[in-house]
Amino acid sequence: MRLDSYDLKILQILQHNGRITKSSLADAINLSISPCWERVKRLEEAGIIRGYGARLNPEVLIKRTSVMVEISLKQHNREAFQRFERAINECPEVTECYATGGGIDYIIKVMARDIDQYQRLIDRWLMADLGIERYFTYIVTKTIKHCEPPLEIDSDPG
Repeated sequence: MRLDSYDLKILQILQHNGRITKSSLADAINLSISPCWERVKRLEEAGIIRGYGARLNPEVLIKRTSVMVEISLKQHNREAFQRFERAINECPEVTECYATGGGIDYIIKVMARDIDQYQRLIDRWLMADLGIERYFTYIVTKTIKHCEPPLEIDSDPG
């Protein structure tokens, strides 16, 4: 799908304000309401806009301990990766998981009630024989920055 400057501006605005009214969005990009809304619907249908929602602050709702974990697997084959990734996807405490290149296989963010809950989770993973060779735990003491990357609009297409 090819995006033009109107589409990119719509995405940029919605990324920061998903609650904007149709008329305000249309005004912001200098289009009438109907063509603007048709563009939004097209972006949704194409899967570029995945959805809308509130960004909640979990620290205000429920006190959690954030833990970053580096994990290396014993084996590096498709079956080992799939087994591990299946288990991670089924674990609600894991809020982020990244497969990485370099010295480790995965970086995982775990949100646990406390360190004890985190350790019980690691113990379950080890007993389930998910192929973990070693893991390194880093307790997050303070979040410095957490946000979505900006949608950068290249004003010079050439």
